[in-house]
Amino acid sequence: MYGLGADALNSDAVAKIFKAKNRPADNPLIVHVSCIEMLNMVAREVPPAAEDLMTSFWPGPLTIVLKRRSIVPDIVTCGLDTVAVRMPAHDTALALIKEAGVPIAAPSANLSGRPSPTRAEHVINDMEGRIDAVIQGEESRIGIESTVIDLTVKPPALLRPGGLGLEDIIEVIGEAEVSGDPLRSPGMRYTHYSPKTRLVLVEGRRECVLSGINRLLQKYREQGLKAGVLASKESAPYIECNAKYVLGSVNDLEEVASRLFLGLRFLDEADLDIGIAEGVFPEIREGRAIMNRLRKAAEETLWSG
Repeated sequence: MYGLGADALNSDAVAKIFKAKNRPADNPLIVHVSCIEMLNMVAREVPPAAEDLMTSFWPGPLTIVLKRRSIVPDIVTCGLDTVAVRMPAHDTALALIKEAGVPIAAPSANLSGRPSPTRAEHVINDMEGRIDAVIQGEESRIGIESTVIDLTVKPPALLRPGGLGLEDIIEVIGEAEVSGDPLRSPGMRYTHYSPKTRLVLVEGRRECVLSGINRLLQKYREQGLKAGVLASKESAPYIECNAKYVLGSVNDLEEVASRLFLGLRFLDEADLDIGIAEGVFPEIREGRAIMNRLRKAAEETLWSG
């Protein structure tokens, strides 16, 4: 995932993130660190559960919500008494933070509400003229944002599903609730990840969803509309439409997660009137995040079977 970064301790720099992205001012940011010393600059309480999670999953796709220090500007946390902190696993990102010598506030490098960028070209398409430069790296391996866990409440609460499964977190700290206060998490208050193309999500049992998608496609053809589908590998051979993007197998959620935002951007690149997403991915591990992103991206959700 490509991020748009600024010195997390500099209010003026952070304000430029909000301006460049057209990001709502009440949507907090994640602070990225390169070492535990940097974490201690921004967090005033680091409980044993946080230490256990950091030992197990940092660097990696896990953001931990902790009590903040006063050095963190209100603009970063939107006035909350907590701060969301992460240590990224990407060598380039870590090198940049170390070179800066300060924690970096960094949301995804896209216009607010658009699909997150997994390639440098996505950043340029959304942000050209709004930012000074892009550090180009390879395509994102994980493809979806970090998991956000709130350790300021008991039991710990999952605020945003992401690249690390809730099952893995529970295995380390023993317990966690699926429902927490989404206002404490970056990226959970507003509609996100939406392509410009209107997206309809069809959920249910795969056989019923496949039939529902084909009925929708027939209706759109009769209306003279160009329609595209984001499909599972299993269903793709049985779908005929103007444009089709195979997300991956329902049995390989890691692959689907890595291709999800590419698929959402594909709908716009294909110049369609409407897109349909097949919502059949099991809500375990990465699947919980996949379905979360599809639901947030869709303008309408239909149920089949």
